[in-house]
Amino acid sequence: MVNYLSSELDLLFYALSNPTRRGIVNMLNKGTCTIGDLAEPFHMSLAAISKHVKILEEAKLLIRKKSGRIHECSINPAAMKTVEEYVQFYTQFWIKQLDSFADDLEAESQPKAKKRRN
Repeated sequence: MVNYLSSELDLLFYALSNPTRRGIVNMLNKGTCTIGDLAEPFHMSLAAISKHVKILEEAKLLIRKKSGRIHECSINPAAMKTVEEYVQFYTQFWIKQLDSFADDLEAESQPKAKKRRN
């Protein structure tokens, strides 16, 4: 199994559980954005979007760089890789389970050989 600290995964999945934060991550996948850029499509104040950014930053999903009053944010690919590996592990598990289930169903649907009486 993929071995990650529970608290690391908890932070990652908590951060991604909110649709606004998932939207921010989606925007950052296209490139670096300022806090103002991130707030615009959500019609949020800078303070409100900053709270979301802080949660993403604590989960290490984004990196914030300050240049004077400008805060630029970019995606942290390493954190996204952690999420991908965790989900991939369970995807493989469920594929195996479902394949086994399909094989069982197919075996049951095959006509049973009639026993010959001698």
